[in-house]
Amino acid sequence: MTKHPASPAPAGSALALPVLDPVLEARLRDRMTEVEERLETEIRSEADFITEACRHLMHAGGKRFRPLLVLLAAELGDGDPEQVLTAACVVELTHLASLYHDDVMDEAALRRGAVSANARWDNHVAILAGDWLFSKSSELTARLGPEAVRIQAKTFTRLVEGQILETLPPPDGGDPLAHYLRVVAGKTGSLIATSARYGAMFGATPPATVAALTAYGEKVGTAFQLSDDILDVGSDSTESGKTPGTDLREGVPTLPVMLALRSARPEDARLLELLHGPLTDDDRHAEALELLRAHPAMTEARDHVRQLAEEAAALLDEVPEGSVKDALVAFADLIATRTS
Repeated sequence: MTKHPASPAPAGSALALPVLDPVLEARLRDRMTEVEERLETEIRSEADFITEACRHLMHAGGKRFRPLLVLLAAELGDGDPEQVLTAACVVELTHLASLYHDDVMDEAALRRGAVSANARWDNHVAILAGDWLFSKSSELTARLGPEAVRIQAKTFTRLVEGQILETLPPPDGGDPLAHYLRVVAGKTGSLIATSARYGAMFGATPPATVAALTAYGEKVGTAFQLSDDILDVGSDSTESGKTPGTDLREGVPTLPVMLALRSARPEDARLLELLHGPLTDDDRHAEALELLRAHPAMTEARDHVRQLAEEAAALLDEVPEGSVKDALVAFADLIATRTS
């Protein structure tokens, strides 16, 4: 089997978080290189095929936002660097594992611009590779102690629950939008909250700081996912990482679509007709995209994301002033404005 080197972010490339202090940024870059090297070690199996399958998506790229958040939060205290490094690997392996399962559920052909594992091999390989990565993240979590195991188990429960709920309609009489927001909080917000929590915990910060960062991670993570929803509709660029309107074409529920479907305006009859039908036809897809971009649901969606981002930043009142807090606030500000 071909050996692959560790793949840290290229020198000069932007970190996944807007770190404004150059000294802190340099330190985080060095630590992220350690994370990449450790991940390479942890996903190595005695069976070469397993290593190859598990390396597949890791080498496809990714911003490594979750481990970076662990490292950044840990900068607020003076904890054990080895435990912080282990926690950073735990959250990235958990996230990576979930991507393998997501691609099977979505029947995705591409992930991060590369052929998905299920397309390269088959669903069985992708599912088992995801399971193997989940097991590796559990092994690492055990090294962090029983409290970390409890947190990881609860996070995993919420993540899987979110994945399952995504496949189900809301309960009878239930609000589809509330159902969707619960899915996003479970699939995305939960692990980002745990990333911030682990960083604060193993960085040995005070309990009030741990609680504040956990709540911040939940809100900012959810807001970031919802901002991607808006970019999928409103952006003419590849800022969202996908061709604009991809989710719309595939019938994936997103925040602007959910809000538009609640509309009772007579002038929205054509848009609602399109949204309730398949949009695989190019002309129907283009028409729906144009109508949705002009709909008040886009402004309502942006307002919702902006409110979440502002609430996330406000939770940082318990965090000491300094370059770490500045970076966390800047990230919330970025989310609040990236959809405009």
